[in-house]
Amino acid sequence: MLKELINILVSKSLQVAPEPIFKLASGTKSNTYIDCKKTTLTAKGSYLIGTIFFDRISHLNVDAIGGLTLGADPIALAVSQISYSKNHPINAFIVRKEPKGHGLKQEIEGDVRQGDNVIIVDDVITTGGSTIKAIQRAREFGLNIIKVIVLVDRQEGGKENILDQNVDLEAIMTKQDLLDEYYRRTKGIDKQGALSR
Repeated sequence: MLKELINILVSKSLQVAPEPIFKLASGTKSNTYIDCKKTTLTAKGSYLIGTIFFDRISHLNVDAIGGLTLGADPIALAVSQISYSKNHPINAFIVRKEPKGHGLKQEIEGDVRQGDNVIIVDDVITTGGSTIKAIQRAREFGLNIIKVIVLVDRQEGGKENILDQNVDLEAIMTKQDLLDEYYRRTKGIDKQGALSR
């Protein structure tokens, strides 16, 4: 399943340019861009992600799974649906970027309450800023973070920044895993030149 997922991500989500033309959320520019939503919002991608993530947490005492909207949302929903089909229901929740402007003005949406054991997820981490924001909001709400799982680690410092939050972190794959498959498909490209940019 992991190999299938890497194949889909390379086909649909990974873009590689000869020069650093892609502006990342961190503000830096890169010659690689990974638009995970092109995969996480497909039927097959959602199924694979839900199954792979669920397998990594099914042995844990978990009430809910979620993260900062929008990257985390398809992942959390996929895992929640797979969990129900396995008779091991795990609810999904959403961490808003800003508190809701009306009603209860909540920062976290979903059927979660103080003391719940949760998994924080994200699609891609570069510096880890979005994931850290989700961790902080979840803790402020009173949730107990069991683990953080990200789909793709860009290997640009995000992992280390998140680990500084005193959490257990796992990446399903790295940018290098995707590039290895990309270059396998496109032999003859100057790998070292592209990777050094």
